[in-house]
Amino acid sequence: MSRIPGVSAGTAPVSVRLAYFFTRRALSRLTGRAPEGMLAPLELYAHLPGLMRAYGSLEQATAKLDRLPRRLKGLAWLKTATVTRCDYCIDLGSQVARLWGVSDKELLALPRHRSSGLFSDVENLVLDYAVGMTRTPVEVPDGLFGSLRKHLDDRQLVELSHVIAMENMRGRFNLALGIGAVGFSEGMVCALPATVDQAAGGAP
Repeated sequence: MSRIPGVSAGTAPVSVRLAYFFTRRALSRLTGRAPEGMLAPLELYAHLPGLMRAYGSLEQATAKLDRLPRRLKGLAWLKTATVTRCDYCIDLGSQVARLWGVSDKELLALPRHRSSGLFSDVENLVLDYAVGMTRTPVEVPDGLFGSLRKHLDDRQLVELSHVIAMENMRGRFNLALGIGAVGFSEGMVCALPATVDQAAGGAP
């Protein structure tokens, strides 16, 4: 249960009900699952329909980005979720990452990605970047960014930064309003929230 009630489909205006329908369809296609409660964040945004529409447009534009390989994007998304410790985001992100080529063993290795030996050089850099962007305050050293530039072009770097920033926004919104996991990864391996030390450093 979230800290405030969401806007139910039964009481929502037609425009909001349409947003619910299309979001449910999009999330079902993305994850292959449609758990009860999957619309919890949107049901809270629906208290401000104008903001909900703008947020929905941003999510749609984000979903269409395709410069980054999906595996890299999934890793960045999920690593960010584990650092913010958003249960809803980890639940959803684990299922998406799995469908985008991340193995169960890799999901469980995320807290210690560098020592696991499971990730490539560029994947480790992307995971470090997700941690650096998610720290408060943000800490992205020039050396890390320079190393990423050897693997990614300018558009890919902007896309990567946006994906991580979006996941920070989602996670902090969900955490503040008490939105938890809803079952996207139910019965399957799910990534683990980072500990305080892991969240601070990202790598051993």
